[in-house]
Amino acid sequence: MYKESVGLKMKSALDLFFSFTVIMLISPIFLIIAIAIRLEDGGSVFFIQERVGLNGRRFFIFKFRTMVADAEALKISLMGQNEQTGPVFKIANDPRVTRVGRFLRKTSFDELPQFFNVILGDMSVVGPRPPIPSEVEKYERWQKRRLTVKPGITCTWQVSGRNNVSFNEWVNLDLEYIDNWSFSRDVVLIIKTIKVVFTGTGM
Repeated sequence: MYKESVGLKMKSALDLFFSFTVIMLISPIFLIIAIAIRLEDGGSVFFIQERVGLNGRRFFIFKFRTMVADAEALKISLMGQNEQTGPVFKIANDPRVTRVGRFLRKTSFDELPQFFNVILGDMSVVGPRPPIPSEVEKYERWQKRRLTVKPGITCTWQVSGRNNVSFNEWVNLDLEYIDNWSFSRDVVLIIKTIKVVFTGTGM
């Protein structure tokens, strides 16, 4: 118990240190991305969406906007093209994604504002991705266990094939992470994520 408590404190310290460091180092990139998004269609720079976090607590996640302004309204007409199983909606070549958005997704730069979520305490650097409320409403009981830890920017799924796994496999990867969590494992997953980003395979 003591060892786990120390590990969790180290995880919290890593979250803050790593997030502050990333924000400080890449602040010029934030500005460039913001200008690029505005120049493309004049819309909002950020995409803010309600998500479900630790123990079902809701919060608002920050991302750079990668889709057209009316993306949520267009989602209904695209439901028949969903390529994921379970309550998640995913399309490999989503027509709602903008040109700048495609680049941001490929490099995972659209996720960068979530480091502010980590600083605010809503998220961790490593942890299961935070789902939207409508997805959680469709969860089976065993799937809700992925909400027993803070959600993260990256986790096992992000470096293990992403859309190439079914929703149940995705949840199982999250549960395996929860059951076998360690501080050193978080460090390894961060390193793997950085490698994925720099190789341009997305997150």
